[in-house]
Amino acid sequence: MAADIQATVRALAPNTPANAAAYTGFTATFETPAAPAQPFYRLTSGSTGAASRVAVTDSVVPTAGVSLPGGPARFVIDVNHDGPHGVLITGPFADGGAIATAIRDAVRAIVPNRAANAAAYTSFNATYENAAGAGTPAFQLTSGAPGAGSSVQVTNATSDNAAGTLRLGPTNGGTEITGSAILRPANSQTPTEYHLGDGLVGGNVAAVVAGADGVAPGDNEHKNGLRALDVIRDVNIVTVPGIASADVVSTGVNYCTQRTDCFFIGDVNATDDTVDDGRAFIDSLTTKTSYGAVYYPWLRMADPLGVATQPILVPPSGFVAGTYARIDSRRGVFKAPAGTEANVAGAIGLGADTTDAQQDFLNPIGLNVIRSFPASGLVIWGSRTLGTRSDAEYRYIPVRRLAIFLEQSIYNGIQFAVFEPNDEPLWSSLRLNIGAFMMLQFRAGAFQGKSANDAFFVKCDATTTTQQDIDAGRVNILVGFAPVKPAEFVVLQLTQKAGQPAA
Repeated sequence: MAADIQATVRALAPNTPANAAAYTGFTATFETPAAPAQPFYRLTSGSTGAASRVAVTDSVVPTAGVSLPGGPARFVIDVNHDGPHGVLITGPFADGGAIATAIRDAVRAIVPNRAANAAAYTSFNATYENAAGAGTPAFQLTSGAPGAGSSVQVTNATSDNAAGTLRLGPTNGGTEITGSAILRPANSQTPTEYHLGDGLVGGNVAAVVAGADGVAPGDNEHKNGLRALDVIRDVNIVTVPGIASADVVSTGVNYCTQRTDCFFIGDVNATDDTVDDGRAFIDSLTTKTSYGAVYYPWLRMADPLGVATQPILVPPSGFVAGTYARIDSRRGVFKAPAGTEANVAGAIGLGADTTDAQQDFLNPIGLNVIRSFPASGLVIWGSRTLGTRSDAEYRYIPVRRLAIFLEQSIYNGIQFAVFEPNDEPLWSSLRLNIGAFMMLQFRAGAFQGKSANDAFFVKCDATTTTQQDIDAGRVNILVGFAPVKPAEFVVLQLTQKAGQPAA
């Protein structure tokens, strides 16, 4: 094969006479390096120098025309980095032209996540480049908003996937070109031609053959992935940014509820930008406990990759988790992660604005709003758990997280008691150690009450640990506390003395 390639290239007539030596001296060899490296073809220009190069692209001889049988055909598309959108076309389609028209119409009907990308979808185009049955068959998918950062990315669907049949996406043999159209070979799945290289290579360099990506993960994979945390004890906050289906959020809240030692932060859907959308999302959740919270709306930020010229829409949960950590460090878990101190760092705008009247409908159902105020910027303006209607005792996020913090801190701090004699000296030591820890929290402002006696109690004696417990190897400790709760509403009353002018 290498000899045939070399002879064929040497016989070519160059377009520029100055390149004659590059062709007549061209060499092709088949290299077999030591394992685990893969064998490859080395193609070398006959003209040496810094500017020498060999560029190889796929050239596919047309085979049978592309078509699709009856039924649904799906794939996932992302135009101009707007985020993944499912595409559904329903066959049968007799030829590539009909398929391209169906793809074009389906993509144009998509509602983009970012308003700035509207033209990229409404003017999107899809064409089939082999309508006459000659030349290289290919689908060309083009963004409706061309520019240096424009792109069209195609990945496989989780069901009824047609991307493989149509050779759409890099994993199926396609090529993605940022800033221009994307060419997809549309020949059969098993071409008989040889293909060399992935693009331009300079000098005597062999092109790397990349591996293929698998099918994109779906809701089931994201839900099952939570179980990877089962073997990790020190988990405090759990979130799956951007995976905003009600099923995944419900599963995440349920997982934290079962563990009782961590808290889940969820997102609404990217397209939820009204009060009714937010209420519908909360209503669709199947698990609503005090071990989770949901935030609204999505946020806008500058593209960290520098590709998009307009701010991109991103999920709020990552920002919220960072705010939790910052306030935990500065104030403590008893401080609500909300208010003017809970500035959202890194975001520059909101996906939707919310008024006081609108928030009055969202607070009672446990949907926390991120808002913008002239004096404070973007701030988290809600601190309710999803159990706000079912578990009034743990309606507020800081109360639930304080309980988690106390339980885990005390558990980790009393491991010295394991295998100690189970009698009054041990109980006294436990009361002393736990009481000292609780006193520190009281002095930090975590509990209500004017005195420690009003704020908490620690009980570990013969009334909590009976002889039956001792025989079973158990020590029972009872800890109670009065948590502080956030002031959601500050009521201000102004009065004027009769007969006097207003101040």
